[in-house]
Amino acid sequence: MNALTLPDIAAQASRQALPLEWVGMCGIALPVLFEGQRLNAKADAGVSLDDGNARGIHMSRLYLALELLEQESLSAALLRRVLQRFLESHEGLSSSAHLTLHADLLLKRPALISPLAGWKSYPISIEARLKNAMFHVELKIEVPYSSTCPCSAALSRQLIQQQFVDDFTNKPLQHADVLAWLGSTNGIVATPHSQRSSAKLRVRLADFLDELPLIAVINDAEAALGTAVQTAVKRADEQAFALANGQNLMFCEDAARRLNLALKRSTGINAFHIRVIHAESLHAHDAVAESRFNWEVA
Repeated sequence: MNALTLPDIAAQASRQALPLEWVGMCGIALPVLFEGQRLNAKADAGVSLDDGNARGIHMSRLYLALELLEQESLSAALLRRVLQRFLESHEGLSSSAHLTLHADLLLKRPALISPLAGWKSYPISIEARLKNAMFHVELKIEVPYSSTCPCSAALSRQLIQQQFVDDFTNKPLQHADVLAWLGSTNGIVATPHSQRSSAKLRVRLADFLDELPLIAVINDAEAALGTAVQTAVKRADEQAFALANGQNLMFCEDAARRLNLALKRSTGINAFHIRVIHAESLHAHDAVAESRFNWEVA
C-alpha cells in the first residue's frame, strides 16, 4: 500500500484574499529561565499574514521556535532570535513577529528589622516585537505597596489634639501622665486609613540594553514608594512598617509622581506608562492616577 501525502490545508489559497495583522497562539505553557530561576510562563506567539492569498500560517513552526527559551536565560538578544526564527519559518508570508511572555517573578525579600525573609510574587509580562528589522521590548510589572491617606492622617491628628485638650484642660501637665496618655486607647482616638495598593508599570527598553531589568525596576519602584508590602514579620517589623507608612503619606497622585521621577532616573528605559490603584478602605471605589513619559503607541 502506497504511503499517502498528508494534506497541508494551510498552504491552500484563501477563499477571500485579505492580509491579517496578527495570527498565532495564546496561552502556550512554557518554562523560561531568568536570573537563575525557572518561571512557569504562558506565551502568546504570532506573526502577521501579509500574503492575503495564503490560507493561514504554520503555527507548529512558531511552537517549535519557542524551544530556544528553554535553553538559556532570558535576554533581549534571545527574544530577538526567537522572533527571527518566527519570520524565517514564514518567509514570504510574514514581515512582523510578536512574542509575549506572562509569568510571576518570585523574589525573596528581607523583613524590615528582624532576620526573617519571605517570597513575594510579582506578575510580569515581557513583550517583544520585530517588524521590518525594527526590534522593540516592553516590560509590564505589577508592584504591590501600602498607601496611607494624608487627609485621613490630618483628620486623625486633629481628633487626637481635641482629645488631649478635653483630657488635660485645667490639669497640671506631668511628663509621666502625658506619656501614659499617648500610649493609651483613650489618647489615640483615631487612626488614618490605609490600603493595599498596586503600581502597574509599562516600560520600553532602549535598543542597546540586552538585559531585562525586571528586578531593577521593581527595586527602584519600591524604594521610591517606601512602603513595600511585607512577607514574614515580627512585631518589630510591623512597627517599622507602621513608621514607614507614617513617613510616606500619599495620595495616588503622589505615588504616580514618585514613580515617574524614579523611572526617569533608570538607565535603559526609553518610555514608560504608570497606573497606580489605591483600593481605598474608606470608599467602595478605587482611587487611580496615571503618568507617562515619551509614551506613544509603538
